[in-house]
Amino acid sequence: MGDIRIRLFPDAAPKAVENFKGLINDGYYNGIVFHRVIDNFMIQGGDPTATGSGGESIWGEPFEDEFNTNLINLRGALSMANSGVDTNGSQFFIVQCKDTVTDDTAESMMTTMYMNRETCKATLMLNEKAASGASQEEMNAYVDGLNNTLNQEYMNGVPEDQKAVLQKAIDLYKEVGGTPHLDYKHTVFGQVFEEDMAVVDQIAAVETDENDKPTTDVTIESAEITTYHAE
Repeated sequence: MGDIRIRLFPDAAPKAVENFKGLINDGYYNGIVFHRVIDNFMIQGGDPTATGSGGESIWGEPFEDEFNTNLINLRGALSMANSGVDTNGSQFFIVQCKDTVTDDTAESMMTTMYMNRETCKATLMLNEKAASGASQEEMNAYVDGLNNTLNQEYMNGVPEDQKAVLQKAIDLYKEVGGTPHLDYKHTVFGQVFEEDMAVVDQIAAVETDENDKPTTDVTIESAEITTYHAE
């Protein structure tokens, strides 16, 4: 269908970029299909089994998320697919959603983004507690405490000092579209060049089955790393 050129952001997401480049240089993605495609949402690939449950990182084990307030799931964003906090491997997706945030939905989207971030923090704290050797009774009490804190944060709403930070993201979503509900859930580490989004749109529009898998394979023929030269 054509080439998809992507700018990577190693300064903001160094581990995700290192992994992606390493897999590309190893030829890992060559011949792999986009196994999950949902029009006006995203296209997902990077799984050699094409089942959605395969693939691994260059380190042979999952690696941690890298969230950054300046990298969000705008239309064209390249993000890591995962099965939960710190479970990144080889799978990725490109945000294709054209829907923009409106004035009517801005407040709820800001709340979602804020709570995603706070939930991620709570999950990391829970993992650290479990790794410390806490008893089941201690874990149960800790979980209850975290849940109470999250519920209270939701009831209180987004703090004023965080609204300015999140408003910048909301303004971008109003302009170009995307999937703000995925922020602080998936590491963003690249952005498709705008002129190549037509290819992404073509892939997103293919016929799919009940599992969102294209009925005709859409294959990554080859992937390569090149140095960008401005014209």
